[in-house]
Amino acid sequence: MNILIVGNVLKDVYLNLDTLKNNFEIDKNGISWLDVNFGASELHYFARTSNFGGAAVSMEVLNKLGISSQITNSDFTFDDNGPAISGPASVYRYILCVDGGVSYLVPSEFKITNFTTPNEFYDYLFVDRSAVLDIDTTNKILNYLDSSPSTKLILYLKNNLENTPLIPKASLIFSETDNLENITAEKIVYLSSNKLSYKNTIENITTPRIDTMTHLSAYSIIAATILGCFALGKTVEESLRLARVNVENATLNSVLSLNELEKINENFIPSENLELIAASLMVPKKGILAADESGGSIKKKFAQLNIEDTLENRHDYRNIFFTTPDLEKYVSGVILFDETARDWADNGETYVNYLISKRIVPGIKVDQGLTPFNNTEENITKGLDGLESRLLEYYMMGLRFAKWRAAFNITENTPTDACIEENCRILSEYAKKCQSAGIVPIVEPEVVYDGYYDINKSAEITSKILDCLFENLIKFGVNLKACILKVNMVLAGKQYEVQSTTEEVGKATAEVLKNHVPKDLAGVVFLSGGQTVEQATDNLAEIIKNGPFPWPVTFSFARALQDPALFTWEGNNENSDAARAAFKDRLIANTEVL
Repeated sequence: MNILIVGNVLKDVYLNLDTLKNNFEIDKNGISWLDVNFGASELHYFARTSNFGGAAVSMEVLNKLGISSQITNSDFTFDDNGPAISGPASVYRYILCVDGGVSYLVPSEFKITNFTTPNEFYDYLFVDRSAVLDIDTTNKILNYLDSSPSTKLILYLKNNLENTPLIPKASLIFSETDNLENITAEKIVYLSSNKLSYKNTIENITTPRIDTMTHLSAYSIIAATILGCFALGKTVEESLRLARVNVENATLNSVLSLNELEKINENFIPSENLELIAASLMVPKKGILAADESGGSIKKKFAQLNIEDTLENRHDYRNIFFTTPDLEKYVSGVILFDETARDWADNGETYVNYLISKRIVPGIKVDQGLTPFNNTEENITKGLDGLESRLLEYYMMGLRFAKWRAAFNITENTPTDACIEENCRILSEYAKKCQSAGIVPIVEPEVVYDGYYDINKSAEITSKILDCLFENLIKFGVNLKACILKVNMVLAGKQYEVQSTTEEVGKATAEVLKNHVPKDLAGVVFLSGGQTVEQATDNLAEIIKNGPFPWPVTFSFARALQDPALFTWEGNNENSDAARAAFKDRLIANTEVL
């Protein structure tokens, strides 16, 4: 097995500057640089050992996988001590840290990659991310491939290679964009800052390595690892997973060997990843936006303002929330409806990928509404049929948590023990299926606010439901550390003549939760349940005052966040900016009380 890498060797140089005194500084190589602040408040310069980038990274990865590889026309070698070169690299990449991030100063024009037709046949010819090809070089590569039909071409598409005639010859293509046209989809591995995808397999990167890697190009690590694993006969799932492990664990000096990769992969426990996702949803001072109204619910919303219920209007309405400036500062996750999860943002990305790019975890409503329980006035929630296949599809789309709602109406005779038991059993089966699919479940047993009952009855029924729910969750083997409870606040029903004060709500809700929710749960989020905008926020604030709690606590509101924007928008996109401002005001108001 041997691989020839076509690409440039970029030498990484960390700037080592003295205190800024004027507009120009001299780095350690005697080169003058204009002080470009990049809009940052502070620049940080470090003196570090220079390393190699570009094709050298790909070569290092492949060698660590035990695959013989060379770089065309380069004196670069790799040994036990790391990269080595007999002379200076032809291209330098200067690196500096800006406000905790990393910026690169690279030449405006890279050197054209040199290629001399080799005298031997290689199993693979890998046109690396660093390659800059002109017509002459491209023709040399095409001639070599014609003379060596057993050699497979692996192509990394970037910049000047987007329309290269090498594309039809490629057995595998790596791309950082998903808008490639007229290329067979099965040939392409898509790479982004947070996930890898090939065919129907997706692997999520759980740390932002592509944003923060310096010495080693993260994209090169990923591409070379996938190529190497494919060449070694690994499955698609194994290859993408090992690429993720490699980029997540690479250091400034080295990538991992095949043995190290496989050892980490063997010790990988899916539940730990689920716990990480759940924890990321429950980060302090952020909430979860519920934008998962079903077709019937959003139709009712629009009807009150005489807004026509069309696909375009639904898109424009939800687009207001997702494009609100600084959304990621206030929400950790967004619950979507199936239609929205398949919709596209204005920049051409799916809404799922758009939210991920903003460091917001996308989730999905998976229940299919209420249905009568045993021909009574009570309801259970449907949707378990075919849930596994839907969860698999949602996982492939990039969704990482789900929500399922059960509704309980308090009347003289309801909810019955049988209905509570059946709903909690269904919630638990749903939660177990979610975790088996790599998705964090949010379980929502809602005591409906629109009823005639006092706060004591609300506390009694909520406590009874929670006891039954957690008994079933444990029975089904659900990992509570990767499970979130979405629950009603404890307060008198909307029809009751004596409404609860915020002090009563805060005390009663805190008491019920502390006494009936296990301490190892990932977190608790509150639904607004038809409360007014101000009422939901005020009650949330009072609940927080009755802490601390053994688990994180936050909000997951729909109407209490959206209504001000809806009534500002009124179906007229000229009001969209004002609607975003109204929505942002509610986000700020609720996060401030956490």
